[in-house]
Amino acid sequence: MTEAVFRETTAEPRTQAVPLSHLSLELGHLYMEDFEAGPEHLRRHFARVRPWAEAARAFAADRAGRRRARVSTCFLIDDYFTRFASPAEVVPMLLAEAERAGLTVDYLARESACAVSGKVPVAEAVAGRIVEEPPPGSYGHRPPAAQTGWLANGVRSPTARAPQAMRKAAVWEPPRETAARRHSVFLDVELWNETPDGERLWSCPFLAAVWQLARLGLLRHQGEPVLDPQPHTGAFPDEWDDLPPLVRLDPRADPFAAYRTCSVLPSRFLPVEHAVRVVLDRTDVDREALRQIAERSAGEGVPVPGPVADRVSYVFCEET
Repeated sequence: MTEAVFRETTAEPRTQAVPLSHLSLELGHLYMEDFEAGPEHLRRHFARVRPWAEAARAFAADRAGRRRARVSTCFLIDDYFTRFASPAEVVPMLLAEAERAGLTVDYLARESACAVSGKVPVAEAVAGRIVEEPPPGSYGHRPPAAQTGWLANGVRSPTARAPQAMRKAAVWEPPRETAARRHSVFLDVELWNETPDGERLWSCPFLAAVWQLARLGLLRHQGEPVLDPQPHTGAFPDEWDDLPPLVRLDPRADPFAAYRTCSVLPSRFLPVEHAVRVVLDRTDVDREALRQIAERSAGEGVPVPGPVADRVSYVFCEET
């Protein structure tokens, strides 16, 4: 006799692959005050971005060898921390100033989509995949990041405690970076805090880490890509919630996700992106998505680094 084993196909969702460019090039990530400063401010921003964007394209072309380098550009608008104006007012101004500088924005994303996209709690799902590495000599007296909302890249200074009877007070010790080279650069990243209503408010560094995972094609929900570009048709809406989380502005653009990312940002973002790397280093990314990308990049002869954080690069330019 033989035994037949039946299994629900929905019990094992298939990880859907996504089309990939060689490079996802971010042309900016600006906030309300940047747009309130008017077209001239945006004009100066894109003028500073252009030479670095051209250099990133040239580097991608060199890495692609004889193949045509697939490079897509993107721009992230903050509609999470502050709602301002409307897409109908902001987006045409943004695109006009980019075009004036000789740049094209292929994809436009809303930062709120890095928190929740449709009915998918994106940020919460990524937070659930954070794996903390207990530093050598630690005893687990510090609550995990899932409880505190704080993630460190090493050992924090011991908490001062009142000495008990017949005991001496603990001697102060400095914090230590786990992977320090000669000297430590210790960082403690706030992933979220809570509003007076008890609602979780995700931090800018954590949402930026989610954004990087999306651009690298590594975000999945039940096997399907989380941020699926929607084609732009007609006029831009008056409400941010009516704008798709990720919009494809150029129908001929190369794929949104890519093997590597490069972000050209004002220098004030440097500490934020340092925190992003800490989050990426401690996130257990979808293994099947990683495998798919490794096989495809090897097939193209364009290998990518194993660590996800090493697939991310930056140019920090002067403030406008």
